[in-house]
Amino acid sequence: MLSDSGHLADSWALAIFVISAISISIALLGLSWFLGSHARGRSKHEPFESGIKSVGSARLRISIKFYLVAILFLIFEAEALFLYTYAISVRETGLTGFIGATVFILILLVGLVYESRMGVLKLNGDKRNNIRKL
Repeated sequence: MLSDSGHLADSWALAIFVISAISISIALLGLSWFLGSHARGRSKHEPFESGIKSVGSARLRISIKFYLVAILFLIFEAEALFLYTYAISVRETGLTGFIGATVFILILLVGLVYESRMGVLKLNGDKRNNIRKL
């Protein structure tokens, strides 16, 4: 199966690396368990945040507008990734790449204007008035 000695040496090196990584991980986890405190008590399993005892429920009602801003941010990051790849290969793509990037940027601008008119980017205020403008 492995006839080339160089390939066999690479396989052994990989196997030794994997075994040593697993061994070091197990050793460090065991060492932390061995050296760590094993105190048992009523307050052991209570949440602790900067010395302040928690009061009430941790469930908060958060406005959907914050989630919309987060989703728009993720979309913007993906768009930036595409534009970065174009910027790296601008010389190789030529006029075709330039036209494609221009169309892409125009679509992004249309989406940004639409989001702005819908009031998605405003975190306070009445959204219904913004929808009537369309």
